[in-house]
Amino acid sequence: MFYLVCFDIVDDRIRYRAVKALKHFGYRVQKSVFECPNLTEKQFVKMKLKLEALIDVTQDSVRYYYLSRDCIWKTECSGIGELPRLDEFRIV
Repeated sequence: MFYLVCFDIVDDRIRYRAVKALKHFGYRVQKSVFECPNLTEKQFVKMKLKLEALIDVTQDSVRYYYLSRDCIWKTECSGIGELPRLDEFRIV
């Protein structure tokens, strides 16, 4: 599955830890946005639990968007940055 993870974390230290954790599951495309391709359900749950353990739910937020293959093919980018790495999809 391909997930887009967006976060708004107030504390710099916690935000750094969240970024460090997310780098194990995907790649950073903007300061607070990660694309996480090819995650299994188990990996997604592990990632989500790690982030939930870090954040303060009274002031921080993390959003997880599942993107279908059709949505990813329709992704556009303006300015600097790369489009999602579609070559990382596996057909099973």
